[in-house]
Order: sequence, then C-alpha cells, then structure tokens
Amino acid sequence: MALEPCTEVPVQTNNHKNISDLSVLKERGQREVFCGLTGIVWLHRKMQDAFFLVVGSRTCAHLIQSAAGVMIFAEPRFGTAILGERDLAGLADANEELDRIVDQLLERRPDIGTLFLVGSCPSEVIKLDLAKASERLNQKFFPKVRILNYSGSGIETTFTQGEDACLGSMVPVLPRSDEPSLMVVGSLADVVEDQFQRLFDKMGLGPVYFFPPRRAASLPPIGKGTKLLLAQPFLSDTVRSLISRGATLLPSPYPLGIEGTTAWLKTAANAWNVSDEQFEQAIAPSVSRAKVALDRYHQVLTGRKAFLFPDSQLEIPLARFLSRECGMELVEVGTPYIDRLLMDQEINLLPVGTALSEGQDVEKQLDRCREAKPDITVCGLGLANPLEAEGMATKWSIELVFSPIQGYDQAADLAELFARPLERRKRLTV
Repeated sequence: MALEPCTEVPVQTNNHKNISDLSVLKERGQREVFCGLTGIVWLHRKMQDAFFLVVGSRTCAHLIQSAAGVMIFAEPRFGTAILGERDLAGLADANEELDRIVDQLLERRPDIGTLFLVGSCPSEVIKLDLAKASERLNQKFFPKVRILNYSGSGIETTFTQGEDACLGSMVPVLPRSDEPSLMVVGSLADVVEDQFQRLFDKMGLGPVYFFPPRRAASLPPIGKGTKLLLAQPFLSDTVRSLISRGATLLPSPYPLGIEGTTAWLKTAANAWNVSDEQFEQAIAPSVSRAKVALDRYHQVLTGRKAFLFPDSQLEIPLARFLSRECGMELVEVGTPYIDRLLMDQEINLLPVGTALSEGQDVEKQLDRCREAKPDITVCGLGLANPLEAEGMATKWSIELVFSPIQGYDQAADLAELFARPLERRKRLTV
C-alpha cells in the first residue's frame, strides 16, 4: 500500500393526484453514473481542516485528480492509499499498511483536524474494515485528530451519495444541545452560505448552523430544538440520522431559482414566526436583482425542450426551475431514486403530466431521448460527448453540482448554464 497525494411509495402531484398521474417509469437496467468518491472534490474544498484518504486503486486516484483538476503547485486535502497487488492478494496486512500510511500523512500534514478514511470498490472487495480501522486510529490520535470513515464505493446508487455518506459519518459525533436552532444541511459554496446568512440575519432568525461546517472540527449542535432545512436533495441517510437524534425536518422546495429560494427561506421564516412584512423587507432587494438578471435567459430558454437523465439527484428541482421560471418544456425528468421525504415539495410544483423516470435503463432512455429530439439534454459525462457527436446540445450534470447555483444571486447563473450549450450549438451549426 502506498500513499498517492493529491422504497416505492405514493407521491402526490400539485393537484394531489396519485403518483401514477405523473407517469413514473421504474427502470432497473444498466446505469451510467460516477462513483461516490467524486464528492470529495467539493467536500475537501468546503471543510478546510479535513483530509480525505481514499483506500483504493490507482483508478480511484486518477478519477478524483481528473475531476478536481488539481494544479501541480497545489497540495490538495485528499489523497489515495493505493492498494497494490500484495494487498489485494492478501500477502500484506492491509491494516498495518494503512496505519503506516496514516502515521506518515499526519506527520507530514499537522494541519489536519479531521481525517476521513474513504472506502472504495477495491477496499470493499478485500473486506478491509475501515470502521474498525478508524476506531483503532482514533485511540491513537484523538483529540488532536478525529478519524471518521465512510464508503464512496461505485456500487452506490449515484455519485452524490458520497456526500450523504460523509455527512452521515459525522452525525454520531455532533455535540448535543436542545436549544432552538436552524441547521442548513448540505454543502454550499462559501459565497452562497454568506448570502443566506445575511438574509437570515435580516429576518432576525437564528442561531443558524451550516452542515458541513467550513471547519470539520467546528461541529454544529443537534437536539430536540434543531430544525433542519435542506440545501441539497441527495442527503436521505444523513437527514434520517439527524432526525433520529431529535431534530425536526422542515419540508421545503430547494433554493434553486427565485421561486425555490423564496419558498425555502419562507419555510424557515414561518418556523421562527417571522412576520410577512419583515420577510419581504429582507428578501426584496435580492429578488429584484434576480428578476432582472434572470429575464435575459428566460427569453432564450422559453419554449425549449429539456430531457434530464438520472445522475445527480438534482434533476427534479432543476426541472421545476426550468419549467416554472425559464418556460421550458419537460420531455422527461429522470432521477436515480425518489425519496418522498425529501422530494414531495418539489414534485408538487412540477407541471401535471410531467414524465418522471426513476432508476435507469440507459439504452432505452437514449432511444426515448433521440426520438424526442430535445433542445438540451442534461446528462453525465459518459453520455454527453456521444450525444454531442449526434448533434444534440448537452449540459454536464456534474457541473451543476460543482457550481454555486443556490440562492437569488445565482438564479441567472443557473439559467446561463442551460443557455450556454444552446448558444454553442447555434454557432456550430451556422
């Protein structure tokens, strides 16, 4: 081993009809998706005192380095403990090797406050128990360094579940407090987090904690007084773990676009009994700016057809934004899975008759996409280039995860991400 740096349930529509009225197509065929290790790309930027040590193969290392686009002069907060042939063949004690690598890493990087041991397909194949390894290493290094573990294996449903698994590993160590507080759950760019904090302050709402925090050592408290507001829709296990510790979920649409952001903030304001007048005063300047900026792209996108392949779990909120705020026609909205607890509020806002697909059979879905001839197709990298070669305009779904798209000031930026491929395709066909 060597260190290399670097359940089907009924869902209702907006007319309170049965989920069957939304034409939900259940598919259980071949999938096209990244693995959960990809989440490290944005998590290592968010938690500035954390380090992510992937226990995996060189392929795992190349995936993360390629996705992150790390410069040679930068020293990222992630690396890979490469499982060699001796490790995979059982000729070396993988636990001893892992301990040696961790010793080496922490000696070299004294700035690490939290170390995540991240499982992969290879480490799971050889049955390397990273939970026991983290317990063993915690006895040696805690409290100077807290060591946690989670799985980023590609066997999981979709790549954004990497963040879900990471945050879920942190829930058991959150400090206990039953004092009233709001916890915003899901990684947000620092600039977006600051924008939301200013709006909460204007409403007189707080205290507000963001999870994950900017420093993994600064863990937010959790208890019966904690109310959860989700910033990301792919945190099923994390949310249920937080609820099991006494927190209460505030069901809401997600803060994408003007409508989504307003509904999201209003959900928190209602829970804190913020008056309508104070709420409107707090958001009015931001809403005004966002409407002006978004109008330009509404003119470009209105009437265009969109087809969304299942990839990031952002598909349903994105579809709601594209339909209701950009005037686009939804041909099909694919999503890896439908979690009613997290998605009801968004599904209620989709146009009646929207074609939803859950899971994937990639060849059949490609056939439907080609037949529909959408103006833009949202899909993973593995499908984007072939579809572009066929003359379709595409948008990489992973870019929507990497980019700051939440909040009022990012509403126009989000629309631009869809308008840009259309403009590119237009220029190529002139």
